[in-house]
Amino acid sequence: PQDVYNEPKNAFVADFIGESNILDGKMLEDFKCLFSGAQFQCLDKGFGIGESVDVVVRPEDVDIVPVEKGMLNGTVTSVTFKGVHFEIIVDIGGFKWMIQTTDYEPVGKKIGLDIEPDAIHIMKKSKYSGLYGDYSSFSDELEHLSDIVEEE
Repeated sequence: PQDVYNEPKNAFVADFIGESNILDGKMLEDFKCLFSGAQFQCLDKGFGIGESVDVVVRPEDVDIVPVEKGMLNGTVTSVTFKGVHFEIIVDIGGFKWMIQTTDYEPVGKKIGLDIEPDAIHIMKKSKYSGLYGDYSSFSDELEHLSDIVEEE
C-alpha cells in the first residue's frame, strides 16, 4: 500500500488513494519537467523530450516559503485547521493548490511554494488524463464536475 501511495501508476490512482494536485506537464529532458509555467528538477527519466505528462504533487510534499524564495507564488484563499495540520488552498494562476502544513498562513497572504524533486511524480498520460484538466482534489473544476454527476 505504501508503494502504491508513493508511486502510483497513473493520475487516477494517485487521486483515488489520497489528496493530490494533478497538473498537465511536459518533460524537457531526463530529470527536468515543466508545469505551472515553471521548470522543476524531478527524479523521472525515460520520457520523450517535450512529451506531455501528468504531474502529481501530494499536498503534504509542498513547503511554504517566502515569495522571493518560491518556485511558484500564489495567494492563500482558504485555511482549515484539521487537528494535526492546516489545509491551505493557494491560488496560482487560477489553479487551486492544496497544501497540508503545520504552519499557519492567513487568507489573502501571498506565499511561495517550494517543491523538492522527490515530491514530483511524473506519469504517462492515461485515458483519464485531461478528463478534468488540471485539478487538485479541492479545485473548483472538481466541485463543478461533482455537481454535474449529482444532477444526472
